[in-house]
Amino acid sequence: MPIVKVIEVIASSPVSFDDAIKNCLAEVSKTVHNIDSIYVKDFKVHVKEGKITSYGTICKVSFRVDS
Repeated sequence: MPIVKVIEVIASSPVSFDDAIKNCLAEVSKTVHNIDSIYVKDFKVHVKEGKITSYGTICKVSFRVDS
């Protein structure tokens, strides 16, 4: 039976939520292998002078641990 580990990652993007999630995957993939899924736990935006300046996500990344 495989062991699955979960880490929580905060990611952001000046473009969109979708891009923030892609940034999360790109960064985690540099050091973590066997990624199975990303669960987006929360969304937020930063606002300055009435305009959105960045999009943020809190993601739970699940991956299988090597035997």
